[in-house]
Amino acid sequence: MSNDKKLVEAITSMEEDFAQWYTDVVKKAELIDYSSVRGCMILRPAGYAIWEKIQQELDRRFKETGVENVYMPMFIPESLLQKEKDHVEGFAPEVAWVTQGGLEPLQERLVVRPTSETLFCDLYANIVQSYRDLPKLYNQWCSVVRWEKTTRPFLRTTEFLWQEGHTAHATAEEAEERTQQMLNVYADFCEEMLAIPVIKGRKTEKEKFAGAEATYTIETLMHDGKALQSGTSHNFGDGFAKAFDIKYTDKNNKLQYAHQTSWGMTTRIIGAIIMVHGDDSGLVLPPRIAPTQVMIVPIMQKKEGVLEKAFALKEQLSNSFSVKVDDSDKNPGWKFSEQEMRGIPVRVEIGPKDIEANQCVVVRRDTREKLVISLDELQERLGEILETMQKDMLDRAVAHREEHTNIAKNYEEFKTIAKDKPGFIKAMWCGEEACELKIKEDTTVTSRCMPFEQEKLSDTCVCCGKPAKAMVYWGKAY
Repeated sequence: MSNDKKLVEAITSMEEDFAQWYTDVVKKAELIDYSSVRGCMILRPAGYAIWEKIQQELDRRFKETGVENVYMPMFIPESLLQKEKDHVEGFAPEVAWVTQGGLEPLQERLVVRPTSETLFCDLYANIVQSYRDLPKLYNQWCSVVRWEKTTRPFLRTTEFLWQEGHTAHATAEEAEERTQQMLNVYADFCEEMLAIPVIKGRKTEKEKFAGAEATYTIETLMHDGKALQSGTSHNFGDGFAKAFDIKYTDKNNKLQYAHQTSWGMTTRIIGAIIMVHGDDSGLVLPPRIAPTQVMIVPIMQKKEGVLEKAFALKEQLSNSFSVKVDDSDKNPGWKFSEQEMRGIPVRVEIGPKDIEANQCVVVRRDTREKLVISLDELQERLGEILETMQKDMLDRAVAHREEHTNIAKNYEEFKTIAKDKPGFIKAMWCGEEACELKIKEDTTVTSRCMPFEQEKLSDTCVCCGKPAKAMVYWGKAY
């Protein structure tokens, strides 16, 4: 058992050092490895498998709304990027430039895409002529590069994987409807698949996407009380269309500018799964997103018939669940610790005595509850256990968020909460950027969003005392 203990000791306690706990988990659970390229991570099979599950489920949901997948070039000519001034200024500090091809300097610099708005705009300018060509509902799965100063696996890396949707519409109303529709897709996905509750709302002018008319966001709360922007949807209005001359002839044969949207979710959502659900033993994966839902661990596997029974169970259960058998030579205690570290939702233990009694032991990863279950009932009971676990994980995450959401009605109260109570702060705001900047300077807290479900906590701004325009969720963020 000393080896089992050593495996768990490899993870720093989250209460002792949350940042180190996070790094330990992503490394020890073999989700990532560090590469020789600054700020870039290697997604190992266990980490990439989670992204594949996310990709499959999101892609299905996108397509249900009429979205089609495309793929755009990795490089953007500088002249194309310069067409939208606000956009290029917003990304200027983060872009990577290609200045030489082979042995020859390039006549025009190329940007390694930090995002692909300009490429999609260039495409739409060429293929949209009539109202009959609209809407265009495109999405691409790709990687992007942003030259980050400080990096952390999944949360902020120089290169990361994501999807970026880009749509073009005939009217402002259609664009706004699509912007909110895709935000709701993200919110439903997070709550239904990842067991992560979200706050939906609008970003302030200061925090919105460069070049957008409005940015909507889903904000989530991590175990340490920090917020994570987990998905965004942007209404571009006709600003990009005017910059790139995206025009169409309407039903009255008049030229109009198209209205556009963009929306994205990245591999940082894997960081959210880790930080919302993980514990001191490692990952805890929600059953619906876990690449392996059930791990069968044979006990005394060298005894006659044990391995055969384990693999027969796997074959039986694989019609309903994703199942693996741990038939490695490690001792059972080590296997238990390893599967806990990897976050496998359910462990099924079966040995000679269990086979004789036509039963097995089922262990939930989240609560470690042990259940002795008849093999005749195993398939049905596993379905019930996994669904209960999924629901319980969401309920616990909601409870944690509520416990770590405080209300501030004056600035002294705000500063005290920001200093002493990690989590969201709900407070009124006058709408002025000066107050937003002062709050950040005084407390390192930033505006997360103006929630769609507004509350009137008081009549005045928490910072300056002027009449309030909106209730805002504030928080320290990743």
